[in-house]
Amino acid sequence: MKKLINAPNSVVDEMMEGYAAAYPQYVKILPQNKRSIVSVASARPGKVGVVIGGGSGHEPASLGLLGTGFADGVAVGNVFASPPPDPILEVTKAVDGGAGVIYVYGNYAGDCMNFDMAMELAGFENIRVETIRVTDDVASAELAEERRGIAGCFMVYKAAGAAANKGLDLDEVVRLTAKANDNVRTMGVGLSPCYLPQTGEPSFTLGDDEMEIGLGIHGEPGVMRGPIGTADEVAQILFDRIVEDMPLQAGERVAVLVNGLGSTPQMQLFIMYRSIAHMLAQKGVIVHRSFVGEYVTSLEMGGCSVSIMKLDDELAELIDAPADCAMFVQM
Repeated sequence: MKKLINAPNSVVDEMMEGYAAAYPQYVKILPQNKRSIVSVASARPGKVGVVIGGGSGHEPASLGLLGTGFADGVAVGNVFASPPPDPILEVTKAVDGGAGVIYVYGNYAGDCMNFDMAMELAGFENIRVETIRVTDDVASAELAEERRGIAGCFMVYKAAGAAANKGLDLDEVVRLTAKANDNVRTMGVGLSPCYLPQTGEPSFTLGDDEMEIGLGIHGEPGVMRGPIGTADEVAQILFDRIVEDMPLQAGERVAVLVNGLGSTPQMQLFIMYRSIAHMLAQKGVIVHRSFVGEYVTSLEMGGCSVSIMKLDDELAELIDAPADCAMFVQM
C-alpha cells in the first residue's frame, strides 16, 4: 500500500505538527508533551473541561473535534493505540477551568487503563475528573457496558462539548453525556482493509467479493462475513441490527450519522443515507439532524457505519448546538 509518509515511526508526531501548523487559530500543542493538544479557546474559568482521545488513524476524530462547543483537549496515541497517562494528564491540567473535567473516550482496554491512571494523577492535582466510556457498537458485545466505542463517539463528544459550553456543572455534563451514550447505536460494514504505517500489513483480509458486517474500526472481527450486497441490502442489515437493540417508534426523533471509514466515496455514503432515511420514514421516525461523511475513520479502510441517536428535547438541543472546530463547523 502506497503512503505519503516519511519514517513510519514518525507519522503521528509529524501529523500533529502539520495539523497544529495548519490550524493555529483552533489548536496548539502543549510544550509539556508533544502528544497533548488543546483548543486555543480551552480553560475558560468556571467551564467544565472536555477531554477526549485515543489512538491515531481515526482522523478527523479526535484531533479535528477541538474547538468551541466541542472538546477542549485531546491526548493522542500511536496508530490504533491508547495514549499513555502523561499526555492525558497534561491536557487535563491545561483545560481545567476550576469546574472539573470530563473524560469521554471509546471503551477499549488500553484507553480505560490509561485514562483511569490519568484521572488518579489528576486527583493529586486537586482536579475532579469524571469519565464516560462510549459503547455504541452493537456488534461487539451483548452487554452494553462491554461494547466498543466507534463512530457514535462523534455524537457523544458533541453532546458533552455542548453541555459544557452551556456552563453546566460537572455532574450535569456527566448526566447528559451518559444520556447521549445510552441513546446511540452503531453498526458498520467493512469492504477492504487499512494498512498500518509501521508494518505495511493489512488490518484484515477479505475477498474481492466479500464484506464483513460488524467489523471494528481497528479490524476487530465482525459478526458476519459473506458476499457483498447492494447498498440497500447492506443498509437494511445495519438498520435491522440497530433497531433490534434500540427499538424506534413512530413520531420519535433521531440524529443519523453515515460515517465513511477512510476510502469510501461520498457518492456511496449518500446512497447509504438514502436507504437509511427511507427505512426511518417507513417507521414514521423523524430525522431531526443528519451527518454524512468521514467523522471516525480507520486510515484507508473501505466501508462505512450507521449511527442512530434517539433524541428528546435535551439531546436535540445538544446535537443542534453551534460548534466551531478545524474539521467540523455547525452554525
